[in-house]
Amino acid sequence: MLDAKLETLLAVSEYQNFTRAAEALSLTQPAVSHHIALLEQQLGVTLFVRGRGALKLTPEGEIAVRYARRFKALSAKLREELAGADRRATRLRIGITHTSESNLTTEALAKCSGTDNRLTMTILTDTIKNLYDMLDSYEIDLAIVEGGQHREGMRSLMLDTDYLVCAMSNENPLSRNAMVTLNELKRERMILRLPSSATRALFESTLQSLGDSIDNFDVTLEVDNIATIKDLVRKNLGVSILPRSACMDELRKGKIAALPIENLSMVRETRLIYKDDFTHMDILQEITKTYQETAKAYH
Repeated sequence: MLDAKLETLLAVSEYQNFTRAAEALSLTQPAVSHHIALLEQQLGVTLFVRGRGALKLTPEGEIAVRYARRFKALSAKLREELAGADRRATRLRIGITHTSESNLTTEALAKCSGTDNRLTMTILTDTIKNLYDMLDSYEIDLAIVEGGQHREGMRSLMLDTDYLVCAMSNENPLSRNAMVTLNELKRERMILRLPSSATRALFESTLQSLGDSIDNFDVTLEVDNIATIKDLVRKNLGVSILPRSACMDELRKGKIAALPIENLSMVRETRLIYKDDFTHMDILQEITKTYQETAKAYH
């Protein structure tokens, strides 16, 4: 249902090259150029800066791509809902952060889809910024993120309140303490999330509020995957700063220790984000209820 010219626009935007876009679309390069020229004529704007090297979107082109993504997502959503209308089935695409991938969020979502045969979920993992962008373009229906920024046209529902802890091996002498001080932490090898992660950003901003800096710590390794970090911590290869919710299963099984850090209050909310026009409010209530029930089992 999506106009072929918009499909071409999205492909050229992705590959930044007419020839590569043509190959991906199984079209000729002149056909791709013609599609873009027609679209520019219809919209009355220039979509790409043409020159040597990769094509670049103009500001007008960026707007056009944003709406083309929406059209494509809404077209797919229309087909899905029509296909499931006779059996009243609902298919949701839910975006979660890398942190949520390793905590009780995925378990709660699996329980929701498992108890209702009419509900099917697709779970995607990405950064908070990309999740908001995908939600804005209707590529996902819901997003579960840590923290929450207010964006026009979006609403939020708090699922949980979480806080960051120092995760360490049970073999680490500090694991026998009730807490960890910053001076003790500075003597440890640290395995942290990437600087772009919300967990890392919260840790660094809290340090700065105390007049301290991440530069004063021995950060020996940066890893994007939380499961990998927990495995390295369990093997006593370093300590890490992680959301307590991401460590719940390991804590319950006694695989690692997680301690608060003196003078650092690193609390954050886990929120369910959705657009103003989201209609399945009963599903939001079910996800919230299941999440809270799942969380109780870990306490």
